[in-house]
Amino acid sequence: MTCAVEFQAVSRRFGELQALDDVSFKIAPGEFFGLLGPNGAGKTTLISVLGGLVRPDSGRAFVMGHDVTTDYLNSRHRLGVVPQEVVFDPFLTVRETLRFQAGYFGLRRVDDWIDEILHHLGLSDKADKNMRTLSGGMKRRVLVGQALVHKPPVIVLDEPTAGVDVELRHALWTFISGLNKEGHTILLTTHYLQEAEMLCDRIAMLKSGRVVALDHKHRLLSPFEMIVVRLTATRVPESWQARIRQTEGQSVLIELQRFEELETLLAALRADNIAIKDLQIEQTDLEQVFLRLTGSDQKQPPEKIREGRS
Repeated sequence: MTCAVEFQAVSRRFGELQALDDVSFKIAPGEFFGLLGPNGAGKTTLISVLGGLVRPDSGRAFVMGHDVTTDYLNSRHRLGVVPQEVVFDPFLTVRETLRFQAGYFGLRRVDDWIDEILHHLGLSDKADKNMRTLSGGMKRRVLVGQALVHKPPVIVLDEPTAGVDVELRHALWTFISGLNKEGHTILLTTHYLQEAEMLCDRIAMLKSGRVVALDHKHRLLSPFEMIVVRLTATRVPESWQARIRQTEGQSVLIELQRFEELETLLAALRADNIAIKDLQIEQTDLEQVFLRLTGSDQKQPPEKIREGRS
């Protein structure tokens, strides 16, 4: 079966910066795939390679089996990209912007589909408004519409909900999830890890241009599965300082290997006469895995958690 997206040993350097370093993975048709990583990890560069905006120094990338360099027109026709940057023509209305975008792909008489896009993105009442009069969040909605107007089988969303309101975020994910159920392949980059955990089937994590994790979501979480105690107290016992994973304001996150350790922690707090202001028990989530894999305190070698077949 032809992959929806495939990267084969893709590398790219900008001067002294190694933006991508031998990146390889495949995305199957119909997948909802997450690409995560801190700022500067190489996510946008990888998407730029896929869209033909950046040529790799080595390696190849494919969209629905079409090489993005040697078969650019066919690969681009099958790809819709929502970029991070908000770029628009200030002299066009919203509807004109979408019509022009459709025209780039040789499509005419697509107003019914444009109306549907406008409806799902909450832009129906803005259809005849000039682009320069829209708010930043509304302009970003139009970017999403531009990526969808030619009904591509592969849709790339590069931080699509950055700076948008909660209402649009929910409306957008309902719309995109519906497209995914209809068979569209979705590649998502996001800093909202809850979104990735809720929506994505498989996830790749980048750090310094390299893939440090690649697996199905539940298998990615399982090696790190443990209990996390969110403790708000005047201080933490000295014997538990090494178990602190993260500090959030007045609270700390402490990892437990098993529930029986909770009593040991409580006993240490009582022995040191430390007053507890608040205590919550949580399960490991994608954010904690992300911090482990991309942080300086990474304990697990990347090779042990990479998916063997991709």
